[in-house]
Amino acid sequence: MPLPLPNLDDRRFQQLVDEAKRRVQQHCPEWTDHNVSDPGVTLIEAFAHMVDELMYRLNRVPQLHYLKFLDLIGVELFAPTAARVDVTYWLSAPQEAPVEVPQGNQTATQRKGVEDPVVFTVDRPLTIVPCELSHLATATANGQPVDRTDDLKALKEPQAFSEQPEAGDAVLFGLSNAVPGCAVLLRFDCEPMGSGINPADPPWVWEAWTSDGWTACEVDHFTNGGFNSAGDVVVHVPQGHTTSILVRQRAGWLRCRAAELWQGQPFYQRSPKIRDVTAATIGGTTEAVHADVVKAETIGVSEGVAGQRFPLARTPVVAGAPVIVEVATTDGWDTWTEVPTFVESGPDDRHFLLDNIEGQIIFGPAVRQQDGTLRHYGAVPAKSAAIRVPEYRTGGGLRGNVARNLVTVQRDPVPFVSNITNRKPGRGGVAGESVEDAALRGPLSLRTRDRAVTAEDYEILAREAAPEVARVRCAPGDDGVRVLVVPEVPEHEEPNFQAFQVDQETLERIARHLDARRCVGARVSVEPPFYQGITVVADLKARTGTPTEAVRARAMDALSDYLDPIRGGADGDGWPFGRPVHSGEVYAVLQRIPGVELVEDVRLFAANLLTGERGQAVQRVDLPPNGLAFSYGHQVRVVKS
Repeated sequence: MPLPLPNLDDRRFQQLVDEAKRRVQQHCPEWTDHNVSDPGVTLIEAFAHMVDELMYRLNRVPQLHYLKFLDLIGVELFAPTAARVDVTYWLSAPQEAPVEVPQGNQTATQRKGVEDPVVFTVDRPLTIVPCELSHLATATANGQPVDRTDDLKALKEPQAFSEQPEAGDAVLFGLSNAVPGCAVLLRFDCEPMGSGINPADPPWVWEAWTSDGWTACEVDHFTNGGFNSAGDVVVHVPQGHTTSILVRQRAGWLRCRAAELWQGQPFYQRSPKIRDVTAATIGGTTEAVHADVVKAETIGVSEGVAGQRFPLARTPVVAGAPVIVEVATTDGWDTWTEVPTFVESGPDDRHFLLDNIEGQIIFGPAVRQQDGTLRHYGAVPAKSAAIRVPEYRTGGGLRGNVARNLVTVQRDPVPFVSNITNRKPGRGGVAGESVEDAALRGPLSLRTRDRAVTAEDYEILAREAAPEVARVRCAPGDDGVRVLVVPEVPEHEEPNFQAFQVDQETLERIARHLDARRCVGARVSVEPPFYQGITVVADLKARTGTPTEAVRARAMDALSDYLDPIRGGADGDGWPFGRPVHSGEVYAVLQRIPGVELVEDVRLFAANLLTGERGQAVQRVDLPPNGLAFSYGHQVRVVKS
């Protein structure tokens, strides 16, 4: 079957003639005779015939030629980006010695039918450090911590907070060791006196001491009812956890701080009492990347000439991971450094260029000068010298953006580890750029010339720095330019405000890239947009014979899809920045749902995604220029006809 031909320009002979005649009327109004017998019209038809033939031939240019044309203007296809995921290793039981998860350890999803599993490789080694509770302290909102270790050992049941608890009171747990990146089990026996709270949602915040101060911990689960019963609390300690001195005791400190998270949440009326508490490390979390690691690959032997190219065995090479090349010498292996171009490379610089798409290692060329001499842009590997790549990664793409709790297979078992999981979805996986997309980007790159002047320039350059993000928008700021970045979120994930937070490394990478290309005096701020939570309360009437639960489920899905920052809006390419949300449009979305007979009522509520507070019912929610609508906590009631 022949390959489909791209249509770069679908205009034909008669359309070209008609367009030329319209331009004649605009620019030469004195030319009034447009009959086919007019000599000028004959010339128009002759040129239209030649242009038609030219466009026909251009439409048959294969993609390989497009790649070469793009290469001539310095436009290269973006390589695929590998997704990353945080993998948690759970121990079968607390251990007395550290458990090591080495770099390169492989995990995967379950195989489904004939579909290959998605494999992840640990990018950063993990040490699951054992610990136990060594100290206990309490602190009031404005006071210094007080050591309660002796009271706990003497069974005096110290209070977790002050007699009349206030926001800011805290109970501190000193661990025998710092446990960066580990999961800590705290087992409590408490006196049920912490009345006034919702035991399923206590007003507390867990934090760990790091080099940056107190840093929030993620609570995996708890069963102690907010210190009101015997039970467990499992917290995931951040990577920067370190030992410090509090109440004259050195320990790895954790604390549980009483906090009023939002207005109206029940708070402690009396302080709970702690009868006993123990601590142990039961797991740890590290980052894994969706890429196969190829190690110690010999790619060829040098011929001692400039401009040599050596193909890699596996392609494409994942962007973002540094690649080095080693060349054999009589004294061992010399390390060569990757550069983006050879423009500034001298004859003695051990530089190479990596072609991510074709998977080639390219050494510097030699250019003949006017006097006949050769100018070497980069050193030339010695003749007969072996060339190898110690390590590189291949793979990447959208498959790595897996949903939560799917990475459960240990390809390389770790002693004392019973199971693994990913508590959060994979992030950052992007497919390689297509030729069609690069063809659209090429003219824009020529226009910007690597300089940010217009809003569109900032958006194009930001995407060059971070092709893995979903959306980029340049908006005017208070005192400069504001670049808004929306991360890629897997389609199968439910709306999750935390998943839409861009990691700091990506923001800094974009900021550095734009800072080198901005106009002098321009102030550039790279930040996430403002997400305005939108709650829809709707009353629907289902058609006869249609289950109300099915209609309700479809309505919830439709609202989530419509108010999605990435795939929402009328066109399905993301909610437009700054566009208000109208109840009339929501009526139309709900009315199109199969099984809906009538949309009785629709009310909109602006919601604070951090506190959960909602405003008054309105028919329109306005958004600021940097705002995006975000689906939050809809309530849909469906009745039968």
